[in-house]
This record gives sequence, C-alpha cells and structure tokens, in this order.
Amino acid sequence: MFSSVPQMSDWLIKIRRQFHQNPELSFKEHTTTATISKILKQLNVDVRTFDNVTGAVGLLKGAQDGPTIGLRADIDALPITELNDVSYKSSNIGIMHACGHDAHTAMLLGTAKKIVDSGLMSRVKGNVKLFFQPAEELGSGAKALIERGVLENPYVDRVIATHVAPDLPVGQMGVFRGKGMASANRFELTITGKGAHGAKPDEGADPIVAASDFVMAIQTVVSRNISPREPAVVTVGKFKSGNAANIIPHAAYLEGSIRALTEDMRRLLTKRLEQIAAGIAQTYQVTCDFKMFDGIPCLHNDNQVAEELHQISESILGSENVKILEPVMGSEDFALFTNARPGAMFRLGCSNPDKGLVNGLHSPHFNLDERALEIGVEIFYEAVRRFFR
Repeated sequence: MFSSVPQMSDWLIKIRRQFHQNPELSFKEHTTTATISKILKQLNVDVRTFDNVTGAVGLLKGAQDGPTIGLRADIDALPITELNDVSYKSSNIGIMHACGHDAHTAMLLGTAKKIVDSGLMSRVKGNVKLFFQPAEELGSGAKALIERGVLENPYVDRVIATHVAPDLPVGQMGVFRGKGMASANRFELTITGKGAHGAKPDEGADPIVAASDFVMAIQTVVSRNISPREPAVVTVGKFKSGNAANIIPHAAYLEGSIRALTEDMRRLLTKRLEQIAAGIAQTYQVTCDFKMFDGIPCLHNDNQVAEELHQISESILGSENVKILEPVMGSEDFALFTNARPGAMFRLGCSNPDKGLVNGLHSPHFNLDERALEIGVEIFYEAVRRFFR
C-alpha cells in the first residue's frame, strides 16, 4: 500500500508550486519548457526541445536495447484569473493552471527522478520517453509533437498519461476501459446580413435574429435527431454582434463545439449543423459561412494497458479505492497518442472537502490536495517497472 516519502513529497510540492506560480498559455510555454529542461538535465536525463514549438521530450535509456514506454504530461495553462488566496498564486495576471497541468508536469518530473534515483534503467532492456506536451487546451499540442517524430527513434510501444480528477477524493484513482473521452470539433459561423437603423428593421437583414434562431435550432439536434441512449453535446460558447442599442449590425459571429463518442455521431452532428445554417440563410435572407474544423478524436484506452493500470493502482491504493469509469464528454488530445500506440489514461483523485479543495477543473478557485502528486509518481513508476518486467 502507498506510503509517502517526505523528501519526494516536498520536492514535488515545491516544483508544482513553481509551475503554478508561473503559468503560460498554449504554445507560449517558453519559461515552463526551459524549467523542465533544466530539471531533466540536473537528473542526467537526455532532453530534446524544438526550434519552432514549445514542449520537451526526455529520454531514459536502459542497459540494453528493448521496447519503449512513453509517459505524457501537458504543460499549458488557461486564460483565467486565479481567485485562490495562496502563497503560490499565479503571478501572471489572467493566466492560471486551473486544469492541473502544473501537477501533471511535476508528477512526470518526479517519475524521472524516482527512476534515476532507483537505478532502474541500469537493470532493464528498453527505454522511457517523457513527453512534456504543449497546448493541450487548444487540442493541437499532441499533434505538434507527434508530427515532430516523438513516437519514433526509439519507437514507442506504449503510452500512458494521467489527469487529476476533482470528482474523486485524494487517494482514489479511476481508469477507463475502451472509450474514455469524447471527440471534439470546433465550429465557426459568420452570418452576414444588412445593417440598418434600429427603428427601420424592414430595411435590413438582422444577423442577430438569424444567429439567435441558429443557437436555438441546434439545441434540437441532440433532443430530436439522436437516440436518448447515445451521448452527444452541441455547445455555442461565443456570440458576438453589434455595438449599439439602436443599430441593426451588419454581421454576427458564433463559435461552438460538438462532442461525440463515435465517428458516425460526429458526422451526424456536423451534417445537421450545416443543414441548419443553410436553412437559416434562406429563412432570414442572410449569408451563412459555416466552418467545422478538424478536432480531437475519441480517446480510446487499450484494454490490456488499462487493466495493468488497474492492477497497479490496486496494489498501491487498495482495490476499494480504484474505480472503473464510464466515458465522459470532455475531450483530451492525448487521444492522438492512443490512436497511434496502445495506451491509456487514468484519472487521479485530488479533492479534499475537509480542506475546501472541491472546485472543478477550469474554475478560478480550482486547487488540489498535493498528496495526489506522490501517488501519481508511484503509479507511473510502477507502470514503467512492470512494463520492463
């Protein structure tokens, strides 16, 4: 069962708070990347960085050639102003590690330290790659690293990752089997009408009315075009138009997302939104420029890898503290790694009501019980050790 090592715990907390205090947005994680590289070099880990993208890859080589396991952490923060009153509060106004990526980064560095300190690599055939991935929040950081060949030379045979989970208490862990997280695509809609005086709407073509109808109409896609037994989500998160109360504007602009657990559902949602936009254009005599962008696929967890993570976590935390999770409609670009190689993601409990640590991800009040850091390291380390065994 898990037993904390004070020296490791203190080391992890210090590093996590350093990252928390200095958050950086997606593809702007320059200081974060430099700090990661410095720590890895101090641990005598080979480090690769890139000229035109942030992020880093560490490589630990075994005594002989053999298979390679990859461990991944994301490193970017969110455009959120932190409201926590803590000594390590974000010093970058309007930017916050509100999704736990500071913890993920610290855990992966801690895993590197434990592997080095234990001398594990001198006893195994194979390698460990450590992926410190930028821009998870944009859904494009995994793609950027994979396109730069991080899964090759040496060839990566397996990948695992974690995400802190405030819906689970610290000391518990959850693992997905098969489908774990939904696909996600972003869409944009620009509606161009005809501007007019607010007192003479008949002389214009109101893009706000047309856009409002689009927002309401797409709510019926999930409720009326899809079986209640199948999960799907359609969301409009951005709506911009107009500058004054007495002016009908020329255009309106919307952004949103669709989420699904199958490719068929993904295609259906795209088709229905395109059809609704075309209908809005005809109904309101406006122009609708609808664009659906390539997004993140469904995160599929390899059953064998997931089962091994389950067994590892039971040995560390006890069977009563390990949960099999149902798929969720959130998305993760780690899916691009698991699409390319067998892999799995586990969710690591981090909440503690007794300490007031109950706020969800992406909240300006999000924080975590830092005991989760060392638990994450133990699971990663044991996954590496058993992979070589």
